[in-house]
Amino acid sequence: MNHAIQAVDLKKHFGEVPAVDGVSFAVNPGELFGLLGPNGAGKSTTINMLIGLARPGAGSIHIGGVDCSKNPKAAQHLIGVVPDDSNLYPELSGYDNLCFCGALYGMDKAARQKRAGELLELFGLAPAGQRKFGGYSKGMKRRLTIAAGIMHSPGILFLDEPTTGVDVESARHIRALLAELHAAGTTILLTTHYIEEAERLCGRVAFLVKGRIIAVDMVERLVAPLSGRHAVRVVCAGEVAGHVAALAAAYPDCEFTLAGTDAIRVECGFPVRVGAVVRSLEEAGAEVLEARRLRPSLEDVFVRFTGIEAEALRREKEKGGKAA
Repeated sequence: MNHAIQAVDLKKHFGEVPAVDGVSFAVNPGELFGLLGPNGAGKSTTINMLIGLARPGAGSIHIGGVDCSKNPKAAQHLIGVVPDDSNLYPELSGYDNLCFCGALYGMDKAARQKRAGELLELFGLAPAGQRKFGGYSKGMKRRLTIAAGIMHSPGILFLDEPTTGVDVESARHIRALLAELHAAGTTILLTTHYIEEAERLCGRVAFLVKGRIIAVDMVERLVAPLSGRHAVRVVCAGEVAGHVAALAAAYPDCEFTLAGTDAIRVECGFPVRVGAVVRSLEEAGAEVLEARRLRPSLEDVFVRFTGIEAEALRREKEKGGKAA
């Protein structure tokens, strides 16, 4: 199979620091592929090398069958790019920004005006089309930036953290648009540290940590080994760290781990006796607010592979805004 995107042993150092250290993966035509990792993992650097904004220190890149190793810009006509920060002009209207992007891609005036109007409608921005981009909300800016990235109807689309910092409604709208683009046959590579977003959208994902890929597979295959595990999350009114050791001693067949300062995760190979665990906590003086069963998720797999606790990623979400 000819890959839409292929990276082989990519490396990039900033001084003595290896930002990307031997990254290899391939994306098939029409696939929605996720590059998943915490902030600082090397996701943006990898994307920048793939789209020609940064030269690799070593390795090779093929985009749409075009060898970009010696000429990073060789496949520019095949790709659309949505950077993590908007690259549009605040003094131009949404409509004029799109038309300007169309002109950069060589579209004639009639074609770019028609396409700009269609995209404003598709992205729910038609009422704001004549307003200056600088006055848009974060969610509106993100949607217009994505629209600009597909102005020339590229077959391959790169998105860097598409929903970071936007409100819940905009995040949902963006994910729906990406699903529609994927269904229409667009090859999409997105980076994200929102694990649930990758699980909802992507067919395959790669875990990138400290510049290295440590796992690549279909989401369902990654989650499958956990399908026989049973888990419960118990949330209390105060700190729960002092209760973990006592619970582990009382229930030696179960694993108890902190899931935040006020929550405990219970996991074992058979259905968890939720009532018994709750009673034990209450007898120890804890005030239990919630106890719910959890299905195996990509977040569980990520934590097992990387050792990076989900709480660390949640703190990153709070810095950039919440996805839902």
